[in-house]
Formats: sequence, structure tokens, C-alpha cells
Amino acid sequence: MRVAALISGGKDSCYNMMQCIAAGHQIVALANLRPAENQVGSDELDSYMYQTVGHHAIDLYAEAMALPLYRRTIRGRSLDIGRVYTKCDGDEVEDLYELLKLVKEKEEVEGISVGAILSDYQRGRVENVCKRLDLQPLAYLWQRNQEELLREMISSNIQAVIIKVAAFGLDPDKHLGKTLDQMEPYLLELSKKYGVHVCGEGGEYETFTLDCPLFKKKIIVDSSEVVIHSADAFAPVAYLRFLELHLEDKVSPVPDNYRTSNYIHNS
Repeated sequence: MRVAALISGGKDSCYNMMQCIAAGHQIVALANLRPAENQVGSDELDSYMYQTVGHHAIDLYAEAMALPLYRRTIRGRSLDIGRVYTKCDGDEVEDLYELLKLVKEKEEVEGISVGAILSDYQRGRVENVCKRLDLQPLAYLWQRNQEELLREMISSNIQAVIIKVAAFGLDPDKHLGKTLDQMEPYLLELSKKYGVHVCGEGGEYETFTLDCPLFKKKIIVDSSEVVIHSADAFAPVAYLRFLELHLEDKVSPVPDNYRTSNYIHNS
């Protein structure tokens, strides 16, 4: 199938794309929902659905993959938060509907790559949108064992860094900017001690992918700053804001399997 990938920049959406390709599908476009630029605290939007930390770097992510990127500003809020979502004007889920409707029209996609692992809330809403648009959701990571999944991601050469921490035992000064590889032993330890989800499915942390086998170029972080969102003594919430980034050619370029494009669609 021709597939568009929903991306946040994180490890899960990236690894699910790799699974789509392994299953014989073709990723032809990327799709992302972002906060309004002029919104206070927009880096860390209070959303039940979307990761917004790291959204400034998404354009570079698309350029690294040499794929068209479709972006839409999140205008709605979490209005219908029931277990089963019903179409609701003004809800943030309708922003996803409009985004995927556009991607389907422009790119003639049949499937959507979704990096959901554990959240029934997110999965149900993506499935609702896909059903309304006659699109097939592809969620290869769904309900996978998280320890195995994390190990697979690391061994498949996904170079992702921690860009947000929000859990007991995760320290902004020590852990922000660390790679999954560096963090794996400690995340396993936190899981055994405190029940932390090793893939961050309880909201404990979020990541941003700087390189993976699908990238034609890798993203280099030149400078960043730590932003404290909530200075809780036991579980501070903090994130990395990228200030300067650039792309670098990889030593062995990825074969050009995809139609390349450098255009970005914003709405």
C-alpha cells in the first residue's frame, strides 16, 4: 500500500515506519500536527493525543527522509474524552481528520502508519478518523512487550534522544539529551523498582529521532536548552528545546527507494 506516516519525531512513529516497509508497504508522505506558533507554552501543549515537544525540528526530519511533509496546526481541544470517540466539532481529533483528508487527496494513500503502543485513547481516535476516510491504520507496535520493543529499536539503529522527562527517577540534568542506548539499563531498573514503562507509554519520557536507517541524512543538534515545565521535587517535568540544528550527509547513503521531494504543506 501507499502509506502516509503520522510522525511526532519520536522513536515509536519512526520504528513503525520501518515495520511498514518491512511488511512491503511504501511510505510516500509524512504527516504531523503542531501547536500554534504564537501560543504560550506551545512547546508542551496540553494534549491527550499529540506529542508537541520537538515540533520545531520536524521540517528537518522530513528533509532527512526526503519525503513530502503535511502539517496542520492543532486548533481544537480535548473535548470528547470518553472511551469511544464520536465526531465532535472543535475537538483536536478533527484536526487529524482534516490533515489526513488532505494527505489522502494529494498523495492517494491507502494506509496510515501509527506508532501507538499502549494508549487505547489514541488508537481509538486514529481508527475513528481512518474509518471515516476509508484508510487502513497500520500499528505494528500495538500491545508489544515494551522491553523487547525498546531492545529492537536500539538494535535497528534508531538514534533517538530523550527530549522530555516526567517521572520519578528521571532527572532533567542527567537524562535529557541521552540516547535510548545510554538510557536502556536505567529505564529497565526504573521499571523494576517503580513500574515505569520502559518505552515511556505512561508519559514518563518522550524522544526525538536524529537518525535511523530510513534517513538519507542525519540530524545534528548544535545547541539546545533545558526548559523546566513543572519543578516538582520528586518528578520534575522538563524538556529540551532545540535552538540550532543542521543536517549532515551519512557515510553510506541510503538507496533512493522513494520519490524525493522537498516541499512542505502547512495548513
